[in-house]
Amino acid sequence: MTYSTLEIERAGQVATVWMNRPELHNAMNEHLIADLTAAFRTLNEEAGVRVIVLAGRGKSFSAGADLDWMRRAAGYSEAQNLDDARKLAAMLKGIYRSKKPVIARIHGAAMAGGTGLTSVCDIAIATDAARFALTEVRLGLIPATIGPYVADAIGWRQARRYFLTAERIDAATAERIGLVHEVVPAEALDARVAEVAAELVRGGPHALSAAKELLADLRQGSPLEDTLLDDTAHTIAATRVTDEAREGLAAFFDKRPPSWI
Repeated sequence: MTYSTLEIERAGQVATVWMNRPELHNAMNEHLIADLTAAFRTLNEEAGVRVIVLAGRGKSFSAGADLDWMRRAAGYSEAQNLDDARKLAAMLKGIYRSKKPVIARIHGAAMAGGTGLTSVCDIAIATDAARFALTEVRLGLIPATIGPYVADAIGWRQARRYFLTAERIDAATAERIGLVHEVVPAEALDARVAEVAAELVRGGPHALSAAKELLADLRQGSPLEDTLLDDTAHTIAATRVTDEAREGLAAFFDKRPPSWI
């Protein structure tokens, strides 16, 4: 499949989705949103792809919304804006709920929607010069579709601050508040992303997907809820009898790599 705003690179079991609008700092419009939606749907169905990396060509990861797209949207009816917003929401949900682990490779600007893209990825690795912000209120808008993911990433207390102030967030602060997991020098970014991807590939494909589902269940529950604890017991019991788990345990005891490596 070809995309007008993306490039897909494959290296072994890792696929990198490059947002490819460098002249506009990979700002999002309806075409990039549609391409990202389609690309993640396709890669999730490719058995040979185990890990997905989201990255940006040029000087920035993503500077947020395309100004021309925003200008056109200002003239839309509420119904047209709702259709537009639902497509953006579906794209974000598709990345967040990817069956396969997703790593954000972040450099330069990751503003507004770019901060949202950072938040929907499972793991975020940024250069020390990366910068983030939730600038919507300064335009009379709010970070609505990205809001659930950003608040989940940084916590409600931090979200109350940054949703309202729209202040810039440097890489060190982004790491401290949980927006990104690691900050590295620019020259080390690709190597570190590759290292983390290699660690992910060592996990069982179905186990990685199931672990993401487990996290969703745990987020909604509490250790004080007996129902949740019983559900986790049922989950591990069912997992232990899968072919993948049996292979993983056999490989461990045989001191050999499992079949998925």
